[in-house]
Amino acid sequence: MARQPKDRKVFLFIHGYNTLFAEGVFRFAQVMHDSDAPGVPVLFTWASRGDLTDYVYDLNSAAVARDELEQTLEDLAKSGALEVNVLAHSMGTWLMMETLRQMPPERRKRLSQKLKRIVLAAPDIDVDVFKDQMRRIGRLDPPIILLLSKDDRALNVSSIIAGGKDRVGRYGDDAELAALGAVVIDLTNLEGPDAAHHSKFAAFASIAPRLTEVLQKDKLTVSGNDATGSLGSAGKDLGSFVKSTVQVAVTLPVTLVTAPIMLVTGGR
Repeated sequence: MARQPKDRKVFLFIHGYNTLFAEGVFRFAQVMHDSDAPGVPVLFTWASRGDLTDYVYDLNSAAVARDELEQTLEDLAKSGALEVNVLAHSMGTWLMMETLRQMPPERRKRLSQKLKRIVLAAPDIDVDVFKDQMRRIGRLDPPIILLLSKDDRALNVSSIIAGGKDRVGRYGDDAELAALGAVVIDLTNLEGPDAAHHSKFAAFASIAPRLTEVLQKDKLTVSGNDATGSLGSAGKDLGSFVKSTVQVAVTLPVTLVTAPIMLVTGGR
């Protein structure tokens, strides 16, 4: 049965390291329920071995999956969907960024007309690699959203495995990442569902729709080399986001202004 035009949206989830298929399905179902996201849920799964000791194996598996993810994005864009929204987690963020990076510019430009929101949660990406990816991909409109947490223990282990190199998901300089053209959302003070503090995006899901509404109010975009961006009425709404004890810092691209805001979390 054909969907109504307003429902022709796709929500694509790309799981991360140490995640078996069943675990990916469960986590995605949880996010869909908590966020009440509209549209058709699509899970892109890749061959994680599901073992903490197999980090390199999983990284190689993610690399192998790049072509399949590119084809999946292409198929979704041609499916009749009005828009495709992507949430990638952990090592899945590396897979998403590498897939965008390898695309020919003309294909990336064509897909960007349907890719309305890309959210990278707890990005397990070397900071220097991410900078290179962003420069190669170019500024997206709307910009990529990064969900970070400086107390992410899983990414601390990833950093150790990588020879002490910082991972984007726990990087300390939000403004530096925003200067690349990303919206940076710091979830350090948000309580997550796991002891490793690596899955806070699941707790964030229930309040994400309201934040998205605020960010879209002035049609937040990044254009050219303008370094004087304005928050407009969206900034006023951010400032009025007071109802809770949980503080989430938002750093917008280009403006390089970190705005602490209070978000409703439903009872905390």
